[in-house]
Amino acid sequence: MTTDATHQHGPRMHFHKLAPEVSKAMFALEKASRQGLDPVLIELVKLRASQLNHCAFCLDMHAKDARKAGETEERIYLLSAWEEATGYYTEKEQAALALTEAVTVLTDGFVPDAVYERAARHFPEEELAQLLAMIVTINAWNRIGVTTRLAPGAYSV
Repeated sequence: MTTDATHQHGPRMHFHKLAPEVSKAMFALEKASRQGLDPVLIELVKLRASQLNHCAFCLDMHAKDARKAGETEERIYLLSAWEEATGYYTEKEQAALALTEAVTVLTDGFVPDAVYERAARHFPEEELAQLLAMIVTINAWNRIGVTTRLAPGAYSV
């Protein structure tokens, strides 16, 4: 089976107009999932999940949001290799990124106990629940963006 890896056309549909109640619920979920989490950590998680899901629209959006939240260009660029970028991310951020990868790429199996326990060591239980909610939310947004082929570039902070 051959697939065209590049998409030279616009969005497939205008999801927000066609499913307004779902869109409204997603924005409410987005707002709720952010509570109690550091804005920079939120954007790192969103960027990493979006990298794994190949969501260009979300990558563009969250790189811009990360910069606004105070993130450096260097850390944004190194995010796809965060495990190798020793010294650039805190232990807490690394634990969040490992959990993000495990939850995002479920085709590799269940979320390993070691990954979950690592995150649990750095996040109090309520904050860990919020982090999980954030990871689930960005994965939902990524799936909407990739499926509907939202085009990057138009988003502004």
